[in-house]
Amino acid sequence: MEPNEQEAPQAAAAQSPPDKQELKREVIDFLKLVVWFLIIFLGLRQYVIEGYEVQGESMEPTLSNNQRILVFKLPHELSKLSLFRGLNAIEPGDIIVFESPDNLTKRYVKRVIAMGSKKQSGRTVGAQGPEDAGDPVPQVLVTYERGVVYVNNKKIEEPYIAPGARRSDEHQELLLSPGEYYVLGDNRNVSKDSRSFNAIADETLIGKAVIRFWPPSEISLLR
Repeated sequence: MEPNEQEAPQAAAAQSPPDKQELKREVIDFLKLVVWFLIIFLGLRQYVIEGYEVQGESMEPTLSNNQRILVFKLPHELSKLSLFRGLNAIEPGDIIVFESPDNLTKRYVKRVIAMGSKKQSGRTVGAQGPEDAGDPVPQVLVTYERGVVYVNNKKIEEPYIAPGARRSDEHQELLLSPGEYYVLGDNRNVSKDSRSFNAIADETLIGKAVIRFWPPSEISLLR
């Protein structure tokens, strides 16, 4: 019986190192999984999609204070590449999120009313397609007259406007350069937008707002 009693501790000692090695491998695998998750998450947030909380009443009745929306970034990021120069990631009528022209720590959510031509790699993309750099650039003139917006002298129909938001004595004429956007809030009475800081540059644009996901009772696509 004595030899058997001596062999038992030796067997247990022989099994211990493999158990520690297995635990170590599991910890390493778990850490790798966490790292890959963070890389994918940060990559998606930087280049694909990001959540944003609406602050203020400037987009009522479409969006209200403290509602949350998803901002789709990928099409706009791709449109910066020469391979996708013909991609129209943003169109008039879209709701976008962009960096404040006068405060880099702040973001705004507004609606695109008009766009200048899109210029990439020495070429300008207008309504009729790509043009050589030497060709005349199509001009876009925006006129804001007493609450009514005209683009190239054509009145823009805006069914999304808040009731009473057209009451205004303001007058503005702005010629959009390539890569510029004229943006307004749906609630014109309280919105700070292109009427005050003029057009915004393509470089400040973050992405297009596509879905309202909070509160859950108001989940919907944005138009």
